[in-house]
Amino acid sequence: MADCLDGNVLAAKSFARFGVTHMFGVVGIPVTGLANRAVQLGIRFIAFHNEQSAGYAASAYGYLTGRPGLLLTVSGPGCVHGLAGLSNAMINTWPMVMISGSPDQKDSGRGDFQELDQIEAVKPFSKFSVKAKDIKEIPDCVARVLDHAVSGRPGGCYLDLPTDVLHQMITESEAEKLLTEVEKGRVFEATKAPPSSEIAKAVSVLRKAERPLIVFGKGAAYARAEGELKKLVERTGIPFLPTPMGKGLVNDDHELAASAARSLAIGKCDVALVVGARLNWLLHFGESPKWDKDVKFILVDVSEEEIKLRKPHLGLVGDAKKVLEMINKEIKDDPFCLGKSHPWVEAISKKVKDNVSKMESQLAKDVVPFNFLTPMRIIRDAILGVGSPAPVVVSEGANTMDVGRSVLVQTEPRTRLDAGTWGTMGVGLGYCIAAAVANPEQLVVAVEGDSGFGFSAMEVETLVRYKLPVVVIVFNNGGVYGGDRRSPEEVSGPFKDDPATTSFVPGAAYHTLIEAFGGKGYLVGTPDELKSALSESFSARKPAVINLIIDPFAGAESGRMQHKN
Repeated sequence: MADCLDGNVLAAKSFARFGVTHMFGVVGIPVTGLANRAVQLGIRFIAFHNEQSAGYAASAYGYLTGRPGLLLTVSGPGCVHGLAGLSNAMINTWPMVMISGSPDQKDSGRGDFQELDQIEAVKPFSKFSVKAKDIKEIPDCVARVLDHAVSGRPGGCYLDLPTDVLHQMITESEAEKLLTEVEKGRVFEATKAPPSSEIAKAVSVLRKAERPLIVFGKGAAYARAEGELKKLVERTGIPFLPTPMGKGLVNDDHELAASAARSLAIGKCDVALVVGARLNWLLHFGESPKWDKDVKFILVDVSEEEIKLRKPHLGLVGDAKKVLEMINKEIKDDPFCLGKSHPWVEAISKKVKDNVSKMESQLAKDVVPFNFLTPMRIIRDAILGVGSPAPVVVSEGANTMDVGRSVLVQTEPRTRLDAGTWGTMGVGLGYCIAAAVANPEQLVVAVEGDSGFGFSAMEVETLVRYKLPVVVIVFNNGGVYGGDRRSPEEVSGPFKDDPATTSFVPGAAYHTLIEAFGGKGYLVGTPDELKSALSESFSARKPAVINLIIDPFAGAESGRMQHKN
């Protein structure tokens, strides 16, 4: 059967032929052969310790590249662990495909090894799922999941590959014929754009506004809309506010950046052009009292359902870059610009200056034992010192992520990855690996709380194994939010001598974890030690963990979300 191939080879050939270059996952029965064949065909396979981290990596890879991130898992428990990544892709609207092996179809329902109705299990978290029931269906199924993941509003898709299908055989000529047919039949949807009459309406509303604001999020980042966005901001002089992962589409230090005057900007604006950001909890649902009750929203979103849900003053359904291009063209014919002396621009600018100088005076102090601000300032300056291409910052934790969002400066697009729309903890190392693989020329710097780091800390071995340029900085304050914060009254009951639910082992030596695998660890507790560790690790561009000891009582419980805890 020299000219025959099996389902593993055909699946790998399909992925390679249809443009896949990377795959993340954990191998085992029945998918090890598929991973090995994929590598032979030029797909880079990044093998993880846990499907959860691999899934987070696949979801972030989809966001960073605009191509579906692929997660490969075994059946049953592997598929269930992978749901973390698939659901994360769905909530953040990033393109991803999870591929899981499954038991022989003839043994379905009989309690086979790792059996689960995986098509049913993935339903809540995938926009499209399909099982290849015969080897001849593999190329078509592969093309469909890849295409669905990126069409319309991006999201997660699922492909089920039963063991018997992976072991079926087909001739090479038949395989080639199937691949060619599917390739010819693929239809890519045109970039969505609203009618020009709607664009004219939007520009008219912006033109008449007294206090306009441009808000943009990771949907605009995904659409590569930074050039058009910068043009719009500079042409009209309208202040802008990025969501956390929208930071860097226009430089955070731009004179029209309103992040440091966020409450004023959203509380007083009369028209908000919202591009690739949803009016969800991150933007207070677009409702008063945070927003003015009469504010007019112009929403730009690729999803018509999103616009129907939010009921804005005006909805523009389309790709963020395309829509902004049309808005810029419309303005060019009849330009308007607020100018620096416009009362609204002046008010924002003054508030930004006041708030920044208050923050800078706090940051200027060298507080030891470290609070959150002193090391964050040193990290900010070290990252800015790298220049271009700017490092990708991955941030998770409660206080660490909150403080980092205010202090760290993003100067380039798609250089901040954090807990995102869902507030997902545990994404850190997976996101680091995705960023390092997607953009090999960029340094990746993780700024993690010790609790956030703990979710995926074992993946530091993966960093070392693939020699990835990732520096992980762990803010070690001995627990979730910090050490034992209980009042004396709360220390009671038969297990009162147990550590607090928020406590970890004090002074944990996280830096030795990476050293166990041959990476570089640093223990730092003073400004000079931190500066030296950052300088050395950033220059080396090799896997490193900086264990940054901070005061266990710095920071607040739940970060900025106390009201919900």
